Amino acid sequence: MAKYDDPKLTAGEKAKVGWYIGRMAKRALAGDEVYQGDLERKLDRVLDGAREREERTQK
Repeated sequence: MAKYDDPKLTAGEKAKVGWYIGRMAKRALAGDEVYQGDLERKLDRVLDGAREREERTQK
């Protein structure tokens, strides 16, 4: 299921990702017209930070 470029997440990052996905699901229940771009950006920021952390540790 995981993509090849998905980073390994720490416990804190997993919690944030779960929280954001849960909030996105709740907003999706409200309807398709509800804006979710802010949560998508936050999720992307967490994943980008995890990728950067993995790159630093591999060096």
